[in-house]
Amino acid sequence: MTKKRILIIDDDPRNIFALTATLRAKSFECISCLSAEEALKILESEDVFDAILIDMMMPEMDGYEAIPLIKKIPARKDVLLIAVTAQAMVGDKEKCLAAGADDYISKPIDVDKMLAALDTI
Repeated sequence: MTKKRILIIDDDPRNIFALTATLRAKSFECISCLSAEEALKILESEDVFDAILIDMMMPEMDGYEAIPLIKKIPARKDVLLIAVTAQAMVGDKEKCLAAGADDYISKPIDVDKMLAALDTI
């Protein structure tokens, strides 16, 4: 069985570290980057990704700007894209989904909820 590959996009290395450690323990392969711009370059490549976890609040380009651009990449339009955000106010989930995210997880991350979302890939 091949490992599922996850791209983690977050401007905070501590978040990347925690997500990567959790996901690797569950046999996922993790690739990470610190900006949406870097992620777009990676996603334009031929690399295979089964899911993308994107932080919604980043400097330069945030998740709300990046998600539609990611979904416009032909090879990525059907990749599971999960918005990860500390924004957990009423309406934030809907805002993430309206931007094109397939799912939404608030921080601090509920690992079981995240793994349940990733079970669909």
